[in-house]
Amino acid sequence: MNEALRTSFSNIGYIAASVLFILSLAGLSKQESARRGNFMGIAGMLIALLATAMRPDFSGYGLLMAALVPGAIIGGILARRVQMTSMPQLVAILHSFVGAAAVLVGLATYLGHTAEMTRAEHHIHLGEIFIGICIGAVTFTGSVIAFAKLQGTMSGKPLILPARHLINLMMLIATVALGVWFFRASETAPNGLWPLIFAIVITGILGAHSVMAIGGADMPVVVSMLNSYSGWAAAAAGFMLGNDLLIITGALVGSSGLILSLIMCRGMNRSLISVILGGFGTAEGTASTATAAQGEVRSIDVNGAAEQLKQAKSVVIVPGYGLAVAQAQHALSDVVRSLQSRGVKVRFAIHPVAGRLPGHMNVLLAEADIPYDIVLEMEEINKDMPETDLVLVIGANDIVNPSAYEDPNSPIAGMPVIEVWKAGTVIVMKRGMASGYAGIDNPLFFRPNTLLLFGDAKKTVEGLRNALTA
Repeated sequence: MNEALRTSFSNIGYIAASVLFILSLAGLSKQESARRGNFMGIAGMLIALLATAMRPDFSGYGLLMAALVPGAIIGGILARRVQMTSMPQLVAILHSFVGAAAVLVGLATYLGHTAEMTRAEHHIHLGEIFIGICIGAVTFTGSVIAFAKLQGTMSGKPLILPARHLINLMMLIATVALGVWFFRASETAPNGLWPLIFAIVITGILGAHSVMAIGGADMPVVVSMLNSYSGWAAAAAGFMLGNDLLIITGALVGSSGLILSLIMCRGMNRSLISVILGGFGTAEGTASTATAAQGEVRSIDVNGAAEQLKQAKSVVIVPGYGLAVAQAQHALSDVVRSLQSRGVKVRFAIHPVAGRLPGHMNVLLAEADIPYDIVLEMEEINKDMPETDLVLVIGANDIVNPSAYEDPNSPIAGMPVIEVWKAGTVIVMKRGMASGYAGIDNPLFFRPNTLLLFGDAKKTVEGLRNALTA
């Protein structure tokens, strides 16, 4: 195949892959079309790989296969073995791979042979390398710390250093200074390796420090923001390599991650700037604290909860991370079908930051074949709470905490939550009286219309299923 024909096929492949990536994002925007969107993304990536291999300037087929085959096998094994509860950790560590790739591509591009360029083109190329490497380093270390927090190998509590904002500012200034040194050292020859290495180290520390200062309860927003960073890192790598498809793909991931981060921030009443600066999820730069709630707790057993469900005409179920940990979604699906067969109106209420990952609960429920049309967002369900007979809270805590509205001194003050306390009866399934991931108490448990159903979520939901079908 001649060079012109290979170029044409490669360009057509890039266009087709770009269209498929856009259609993939459109499909992933709705639960009903998410599976189709996922397959479109897979098809787009396969076409992108083939189109890249057909480029006239590409000849490293052996090296490509040596990297592609083991990577595909390892990725496939990990994807099948990783539990739904560990999906946030997997996403975080995958973001770190993108950051590391951007750093390595930048170094290779800088040290490798480059085509003849004008002075202006040379300066732009150096800027692409430096910015891409810095974004990649921040993404890599930030994602590794996020993985460690989500995995539990590092405490979820924020690390608050004295004058931490000043420290971050000084690191930013140092990075800019290193950029100037890098440009001057690379004017006529690639002699800017040392400032580039120093910049990698400093921005790597900046990424790690920023995420370490973020409270564990705010990890969904952090993962979303790191997703955006990884997209911009990929786009920067595309500029360095002169690869249009990588630029398009990175821009799609970066912009969609940014939009999702804004949605998540709105769901937690936070600002995006506070995420970027670190210290997210803390008040006045200190760790979250809350006064212990006071009152009498009323409990209920499985049979009593089943009777309450049988007598209700409308039920709203609020799932949280505890449902994912217990893997109780399939038994819950049976409970839903049993209630619907009795004529009970059953719906689910999903908070934007429920779980440890954006959309975590939606994926969990879809896995159990729970119909999409009864899974509603917080804004859709809150208005119906006063007319709801019973709310069943499973493994959720902070997202149903009335302190967000009633206690101006609460660390989650102003955060939109699901207003379950407005329903006739609230049954909260919990292992014990421990606080939620944000580390604050929940006065919902002491409300007169709240009943606590203690026990393992899976065993309890299975008990409800058995009681309802008996």
